[in-house]
Amino acid sequence: MRLSSTPLLFLVCTLSTHFSLAHKEKHQTCRNVPGSAGYPKAAAWSKLNATIGGRLVKAVPTAKYCASLPGGACTDAQWTSALFRSTIPGSMNKNNWEQGYDLTPPSLCLRNATICGQGDVPIFSVEAQSAADIQAAVKFASRNNLRLVVKSSGHDGLGRSTAPYSLLIRTAGLQNISMTDEFFVGTRNMGPAVTIGSGVHTQTLYKETKANGKVVVAPTAATVCPAGGYVQGAGHSALSPLFGLAADNVLEFHIVIASGELLQVNSISHADLFYALRGGGAGSWGVILSATFRTFPTFDEAFSVIQIAASSNAAMGALAAVHAHHIFDLEPVRAGQYFYVFAATSNTTALTLQLFTHIPNTTATQAAVLLAPFRNAALALPDVSLVAEKYIVQNVNDALFTADDAAGNDMVVGSRLIPASVLRERPDTVGKVYEQLLDAGALEVASFVVAGGQVAANADISSAVHPAWRTAKTHLLTGNFWTDQTPLAEIDVLRRNFQTTQLTIMEQLSGKNGAAYSNEADVNEPHFQTTFFGLNYAKLTRIKAKYDPDDLFIVMAGVGSERWDEWGLCTV
Repeated sequence: MRLSSTPLLFLVCTLSTHFSLAHKEKHQTCRNVPGSAGYPKAAAWSKLNATIGGRLVKAVPTAKYCASLPGGACTDAQWTSALFRSTIPGSMNKNNWEQGYDLTPPSLCLRNATICGQGDVPIFSVEAQSAADIQAAVKFASRNNLRLVVKSSGHDGLGRSTAPYSLLIRTAGLQNISMTDEFFVGTRNMGPAVTIGSGVHTQTLYKETKANGKVVVAPTAATVCPAGGYVQGAGHSALSPLFGLAADNVLEFHIVIASGELLQVNSISHADLFYALRGGGAGSWGVILSATFRTFPTFDEAFSVIQIAASSNAAMGALAAVHAHHIFDLEPVRAGQYFYVFAATSNTTALTLQLFTHIPNTTATQAAVLLAPFRNAALALPDVSLVAEKYIVQNVNDALFTADDAAGNDMVVGSRLIPASVLRERPDTVGKVYEQLLDAGALEVASFVVAGGQVAANADISSAVHPAWRTAKTHLLTGNFWTDQTPLAEIDVLRRNFQTTQLTIMEQLSGKNGAAYSNEADVNEPHFQTTFFGLNYAKLTRIKAKYDPDDLFIVMAGVGSERWDEWGLCTV
């Protein structure tokens, strides 16, 4: 899919004809799009392509890419594989972020469709292999007033790494990993650390840390890139109660900012930007080449899986209340836990609870004893039954490693951080919230025990991490789903369902002015400034003005985005 000057000329002319009709510049300040007088000519694109060694490629929606394969389609296994999608420049894990639902007219590209629009997928992608590639792309976008987006793997759950009519810088090629026993910031030895490129997947990182007798704070997802949007959003992990958030453990970044400069950023070099990059939101600050994280000696953990069925929403609510009553049982060993509730559907007759617990430095017998109070109280409830239970002791890197992530579906989420005090004082309210969410049609409700412990102990760290993380115990979220067959009007309702229906229910736990983890949240949050960033927002705004005065790096619900329309194309 490398582009020569001839196909570039054809592509730009074709897009100019289409997009000049789809987008009209109504605002005072707008990005250049195909059809705009200032949009780069084919010769300019060809020059950029030559500058970066032929690594400028056409980006297309996943469905269009699949149609170009032998046989004219992706297999089910390919379509639902995050690893496969991470090889496609224009692909997103959640297929809905590729769709231009709100464009006029809507521009969609669905699997096996006969008509396929560009949707919200960028026009071109710079497949970066070096700092020089990124610097050339950033300067080109700035010089030509283009909408610019940054993506590592396409895992972003808020759609911030894609945008219509944009130029994409994709960092999937930045795969460097290096480990050291002594990492220095200035003259201060910060101890053992690992430096990873922003395209390194979590599964790759766990293989490397295990081989070196270390572990790092990272997620339980195969294709998240820890040195990308994950750490910029704060970065929770099953290890967070033990070691803190990823943002608490990052020591340094190398990043290309809007001017095209490559900066080394840490606690003594550009300390204000270091503050912003740790919790100030994905995609708002520049293009990260690499990040250096503190590492810890590896250990064995007990990994527990418990699956319980419930016959009604009320029974599942009672089960959630029991879980809340026992949630602090995990504190002495600083365990991390993922608590998923799935509603009954046309394919299932019962609701299902899946409980995954990561218990550090613990035997299987000790883990069973630790979870017994919850397990026994849960199974004593009416209308619930044990489906499966197992305890596995293994190296922590193996326990956190996953082979792939599920992808290819249409899904948006909404969330709130739940204070530890609420869970201590009103655990029964948790059950009522679960029951009400299920009654309101929620298909999935999840609660992640990824706070407390060291996350709370790290309250004195000066970073852009929302202060609510330091007093939270869980991260509670709901999912709203649809399919290709869902009518657009119904999709619109589902995309806004968290704000219109689910949030009011969840606020019984979070309060009216609650906080959310910005990487797993609702992009339609009306007060994202406080919901995602709290009192840090004013400081982040000043840092944004210093390093990105022209808003080159704008993402939905990110710092400064209140100045732009939902696509980041025109000021409002």
